[in-house]
Amino acid sequence: MGDRIENDSKIWCFPEKYPQKWNTENIEKTKFCRRSDGEEIVQDEDEEREKQTIAEERKRFKSMKLEVKNLKKTFGEKEVLHGISFSIESGKALGLLGRNGAGKTTTIRILMDVFRANSGEILLDGKAFVPSHHQIGYLPEERGLYPKKTVGEQIVYLGMLRGLSQKTARENMKKWLERLGVAEYENRKLETLSKGNQQKVQLAQTLVCDPEIVILDEPFSGLDPVNSQILKDVVSEQIADGKLVIFSSHQMSYVEEFCEDVVIINHGEIVLDGELREIKRAYGKDRLVLGVIGKTAEELREMIAREWSGTVRAAGVRSLQNQVILELLPGHTAQEVLRRIAEQELDVEIFGKYEPSLTEIFVHCAGDEAEENEEGKKA
Repeated sequence: MGDRIENDSKIWCFPEKYPQKWNTENIEKTKFCRRSDGEEIVQDEDEEREKQTIAEERKRFKSMKLEVKNLKKTFGEKEVLHGISFSIESGKALGLLGRNGAGKTTTIRILMDVFRANSGEILLDGKAFVPSHHQIGYLPEERGLYPKKTVGEQIVYLGMLRGLSQKTARENMKKWLERLGVAEYENRKLETLSKGNQQKVQLAQTLVCDPEIVILDEPFSGLDPVNSQILKDVVSEQIADGKLVIFSSHQMSYVEEFCEDVVIINHGEIVLDGELREIKRAYGKDRLVLGVIGKTAEELREMIAREWSGTVRAAGVRSLQNQVILELLPGHTAQEVLRRIAEQELDVEIFGKYEPSLTEIFVHCAGDEAEENEEGKKA
């Protein structure tokens, strides 16, 4: 038997930084032995052990709880995380949100033991979380696969680094390339693929080890609507399978679609966390939305300030939709606003209870720059 390569999470998360580690022969020797005639024989004992391990971990998928408690991290003299705390349960997706530089990536890398926190702890089911004892599928925002290697060989390589036998890694590779619609590129070099197809290959390597914990950082980058729908289906399947899913994106519509809970980080601190439905309900309390045909949002705002000041105030605008968000003043009701609309014979396009979008909540918590970033994503 050859020497066993260390199962280093840093290698499979960021392989471009460790090119000297590319040596599938060494990895294969950990799973194979040779007969005197040189032919390789699969070690059935290792295969059975691997199957048993996967079966045991499957039982855990339905009842895991990951808790991050008071994480602090300093680089030099600068503290970048100031006591981050949140939790997530299996079978749910958590939206981990924040502006660029807010601390999301640092938090993720601490979760994966790429960085060590200065203080705080991470627990899984009440016990200290040791990343190397669990299968973690990580799709980083910055792509990290080998452009000059073929698609199939590097997915198998990364699967074996994470403890799979060559046979299982190859089977899983083929399954995921087929599922994601890129099976025809198995023997092509990664650099010859389009950006969208490279992204799907990256997702295949994320899931090749059938991870317990799935971390997706901007997973929809570079995908057209058809491929986005494929990815939506895959993410939904992972959640339904009882995985712990952490989802980070600036595309808030996707976060709203998948995530029951959200955490918003700003300048290394959590400024909002909880169940998204309850957060929306709290932000929408005593607020209405009004749009009138023939009036811009600014014209509506001026009219409200001039004529309705004793009943409501304009709390914000949706400029693109020409809508104003109204906040009821204490002691007043939506019926009073409706009577004023009727008295003035306004041609109403929309009137009703205000439910904020996640983008609006994010901008409120993290500042105007977040809104600019979001608009940039949509452009």
